[in-house]
Amino acid sequence: MQRPLGFIKLSYFLINLDFLKCSVYELITLAMSDTKKIAPDPYEEVLKQILAEIAGLRQEIEINANQRLQKYRHNYHSGYFSKSACNLAHYLAMRQFDLRHLQDRLAQAGLSSLGRAEASVLSTLDSLIDVLKRATDKHYLPGEKNPSEYGFNRGQQLLEQHTIELFGPFHEHDEHGRAHVMVTLDTEASRDYTLVSSLLEKGMTCARINCAHDDPVIWQGMIRNVRRAETEVGRPCRILMDIAGHKIRTGPIATGPSIHHIRVQKDRTGKVVAPGYLILTIGAQSPSVDSSLFSVSIPKSLHKKLAPGMTLSFIDNQNKQRYLKVEKALSDMDWLVSCDKTAYLVSGCTLMPATPQQAGNPNSVEQFTLGEFSGEPLDIHVFKNDLLLLTAGNIDGKPAQYDEEVLIHPAQIGCTLSSAIEKLETGQPVWIDDGKLGAIVETVTGQGALLRVTVAKAGGVRIKSDKGINFPGAEFNLPPLTQKDLIDLDFVCAHTDLVGFSFVETLEGMERLISELAKRHASDLPVIAKIETDRAVKNLPDIILGTIGRHNLGIMIARGDLAVELGSARLAEIQEELLWLCEAAHVPVIWATQVLESIAKKGTRSRPEFTDAAMAVRAECVMLNKGPYILDAIEALVNVMTRMHEHQRKKFSRLRALHW
Repeated sequence: MQRPLGFIKLSYFLINLDFLKCSVYELITLAMSDTKKIAPDPYEEVLKQILAEIAGLRQEIEINANQRLQKYRHNYHSGYFSKSACNLAHYLAMRQFDLRHLQDRLAQAGLSSLGRAEASVLSTLDSLIDVLKRATDKHYLPGEKNPSEYGFNRGQQLLEQHTIELFGPFHEHDEHGRAHVMVTLDTEASRDYTLVSSLLEKGMTCARINCAHDDPVIWQGMIRNVRRAETEVGRPCRILMDIAGHKIRTGPIATGPSIHHIRVQKDRTGKVVAPGYLILTIGAQSPSVDSSLFSVSIPKSLHKKLAPGMTLSFIDNQNKQRYLKVEKALSDMDWLVSCDKTAYLVSGCTLMPATPQQAGNPNSVEQFTLGEFSGEPLDIHVFKNDLLLLTAGNIDGKPAQYDEEVLIHPAQIGCTLSSAIEKLETGQPVWIDDGKLGAIVETVTGQGALLRVTVAKAGGVRIKSDKGINFPGAEFNLPPLTQKDLIDLDFVCAHTDLVGFSFVETLEGMERLISELAKRHASDLPVIAKIETDRAVKNLPDIILGTIGRHNLGIMIARGDLAVELGSARLAEIQEELLWLCEAAHVPVIWATQVLESIAKKGTRSRPEFTDAAMAVRAECVMLNKGPYILDAIEALVNVMTRMHEHQRKKFSRLRALHW
């Protein structure tokens, strides 16, 4: 109900009269109590105590930070440390103290509790000191506050500046402020321009090429398609090339007979619902355009005759006549063909272009010989408590051998770093294929390291070649760069925007890479340090402080390898600490490994993965691995990040208006 104007005026008069009475009473009381003193305000005393503690903390931080920075003075030829290096040193000094009790008292007083101080440590402390002095010192003049080297917002500005230096600016139509999207390119990207252009259209802003796979010819094809798509799509895209480093992997596996099983898909009643597919290619057997399909070579004379709808007949290993139907051309070299029945294709068998009616008369059609191919790798399947022999990398892996259920020889698999075998000790944990298989070393002999499987799913684990092997805690004292890395760097420095440094663990390793870049006149090529081991985590402050200010740097949190090295529970803690550390250094972070992997690889959606993707918005870039459904994964990731960056910036929850 609206009050009349007279009522409002009367209320205002009574309120002021009451205030006047109170003020007069206080004046009379003060005049009469010439011997009494006003009792101190307990709240003010609490604020004074907090002020003294923060001022002392600031002093300790500066002393400690200056001592830490002296170690890196030779890395800063100008004689001045960068603002980012100073702030990181301040942050490391601050985090040496347990500040939880102080944080509680600050929060109770309605003040900043230091929980978001990473980007501007001294500015945060100075702002608190200024507020507390205003509240406790009546003679304090705001101009007297001791300003830090740069303002509170300068840290965020430096991080944004460094992010642009690495990944470039966003396209004008992209949501400003969200993380960049990095995508690992598959071999297909070297030949399929449409795929690459679609990646950019969906939101890819950085393409990753892994030098552990393919070769310079394939890499050049990928780069050519990315550069073309940049121009035609009208969206910028940086290119990162990872040098492989000392990635320890499983070795090759012995193959069975040179027979390829063409599998059709059947429903529950046994009816064929989808044919089996393979690829016919010119020349030697090559990686297929679709890496999930088997590729086999055919003569050029046959290749010229192929056309959609054409049929090729052959006799399979079961002496059954089967037919390959030519579906479509995948490229100038490759044809996709299908088979509507299960077949066992034999290396070097005869193919005849024919209709089913002609097939009975082999003299009526020309005959062609299928190219030679290797058999499929043998199946190495191990279960919990099984024995597994880890051998030198040049020895083919084989399944276990039994004689009437009595083990004659355990399953074996090679290790590409043969020198690591002799350095293993009893009890050393070993993890294979991103932690799918766990084991411990029981004994080390001249044949290799005998492992006892300790972790495997109920149905066992199938060991494949070229899968990562981790030895948590073991140090092999390897040089930071391999001979392959040095060769690959020649190509990388000439063609790419960023170089990824795999398995960097020390500042000395980083300095070696920077030196090699200088030899190739690429000192301005930014480095992405991939943090993949426990040792790298421990040395990260040293790596960053010795690098920033003289070389553009980014950090990739390789969560797959870290989960194996540290354990999943420890990783959950460490990935947070790495984000904080990099924010304090104003170093952009790439959140990598298994982000929306179910979508990328299988096209299925997992609720936990979406929660993980929502957390990734706190990084400056998020990496997606390759997969058949990578376009769907990019679209889903961009959608999540666009929504979440309105709510979250680093550790800071942003309270935009909610519409409930």
